[in-house]
Amino acid sequence: MEKWMVYSKKADFTKLGRQFHIDPVTARIIRNRDVVGEEAVCRYLYGTKKDMYSAWLMKDMRRAVDILKQKLAEGKKIRIIGDYDADGVNATCILLKGLRRCGAAVDSEIPHRMLDGYGINERLIEEAYQAGIDTIVTCDNGIAAWKQTKYASSLGMTVIITDHHEVPYEETEGERRYLVPPADAVVNPKQQDCPYPYKGLCGAAVAYKLIQALYEEFQVPEKELDELLQFAAVATVGDVMDLQEENRIIVKEGLKLLRKTDNPGLRALMEVNGIEPQTLNSYHIGFVLAPCMNAGGRLDTAKRALELLMEEDRAAAASMAGELKALNDSRKALTVQETQKACENLDAAEVLDKVLVVYLPECHESLAGIIAGKLRERYYRPSFVLTKSEEGIKGSGRSIEGYSMFEELVKCRQYLDKFGGHPMAAGLSLKEENLEAFRHALNENCTLTDEDYICKRWIDVPMPFSYITKELIGEFAVMEPFGKGNEKPMFADKNIRVLNLRMIGQNGNAVKLLLEAADGCRMEALYFGDAAAFMREVSESSVLSVLYYPSVNEFRGVEKLQITICGYRIFSSIHN
Repeated sequence: MEKWMVYSKKADFTKLGRQFHIDPVTARIIRNRDVVGEEAVCRYLYGTKKDMYSAWLMKDMRRAVDILKQKLAEGKKIRIIGDYDADGVNATCILLKGLRRCGAAVDSEIPHRMLDGYGINERLIEEAYQAGIDTIVTCDNGIAAWKQTKYASSLGMTVIITDHHEVPYEETEGERRYLVPPADAVVNPKQQDCPYPYKGLCGAAVAYKLIQALYEEFQVPEKELDELLQFAAVATVGDVMDLQEENRIIVKEGLKLLRKTDNPGLRALMEVNGIEPQTLNSYHIGFVLAPCMNAGGRLDTAKRALELLMEEDRAAAASMAGELKALNDSRKALTVQETQKACENLDAAEVLDKVLVVYLPECHESLAGIIAGKLRERYYRPSFVLTKSEEGIKGSGRSIEGYSMFEELVKCRQYLDKFGGHPMAAGLSLKEENLEAFRHALNENCTLTDEDYICKRWIDVPMPFSYITKELIGEFAVMEPFGKGNEKPMFADKNIRVLNLRMIGQNGNAVKLLLEAADGCRMEALYFGDAAAFMREVSESSVLSVLYYPSVNEFRGVEKLQITICGYRIFSSIHN
């Protein structure tokens, strides 16, 4: 079930339009994205790298840079410990390239998803110690590693944590005590006393900030940061961060660099997936490139993706990219199979729980998060998918608006061995005997109402087809990149008559239509989705209400306006 809602945020859209030379419709969409005030609108429309915040504003940044300066001067060995997803891999790459540029004796290690689980652990610390490593720098992990940090310190090692995850806490009588690890420096904007203005950076962006500060200290030309910004952009989209504020600038500027990148690994990954670099957009990163990077960490080792990004030889990069794409294709097939099992389990239940907890013992644990996301989409409920591992049970969760996974896991921590994450996603491990108690506790604690389980589709502007122009569509391009937190504009119109329709595409996976609005304006339209179901429900002379996004279709040099139907409702006759 879904509910269509129209944004009702107020502003003088005509005045904003005149002030920034944009259509009032565009001004209204920008306000709907919670961009308020002249400075914020200007930053949204025209922000560049110069509008990014100083890295020195981040808590412990000076301490981290001073430590690294000293270690570099003394020739101490440094090891980066990253994470096995696209964010962790790109963060590791940024630190490796940046520290080497400053002359560091540095290497890296990425935990193995199956053997190590998430984040730094005692085995990795012991290995580093035996290898003569003096300093460990984490990226995209570490903020929950209090015991591990203490262990490394007891061995005489220096630890610098760079992370972006929520800081763990204990709550007693309504008061929170934050458990910041006892590292030599902790660089994470989510710390309560960190003055950094924007808290929504990904792990790779935090790593980028550290190298940015280090480059300033070592007087490395600012231009050399460009190579690293493109990795932060990939990670920001790949880790599904909000494309707002500074993240929006990172991705906007990073896309410009990626379209002309000379990094052999990135170019090879685009080529093997049939992406023309100059057409690259945030969709390609989120749904093509990042999943290939993630596939190594899911089904083999994330070191494959890191090696690809670090590779200088084009032929070797092409081979590596092909292997990662093949792994991702395998991952897709396994995901379909296991998602079907999960849905069969849930559909067999008489009543769905408020919070879904699905146990798939045989499922590859690396697929848990993806499947949880699929269940969240299908059932629109917070969803956890758990799998059997050598140590017990591991899993991942994906949430809906209004349900903070991290905070809900804190309430159930007595049943968990390990957990961490964000409001919208989390990872956890527990003993098998605690599974039912954990499921029960999650549902007992859940305060979601019936209204919370209705998926809301937000309409920016109810807008007739006749208002669409090529110039207006051109303005929407200024609002890119689109993604989480800066979604593509959504429009709606009603009393739309279907004049004709037909299935198109090699696999019959789309429908092409000719529509006529109540005012007589005709518009070509496309629908992507379950085309067969659409054709069963909609026929010529059907009357629809539609959610849509407009675009310009160019074919053989002729340009035509068209819409993509994003949602529809059927009426038997014209309604006023």
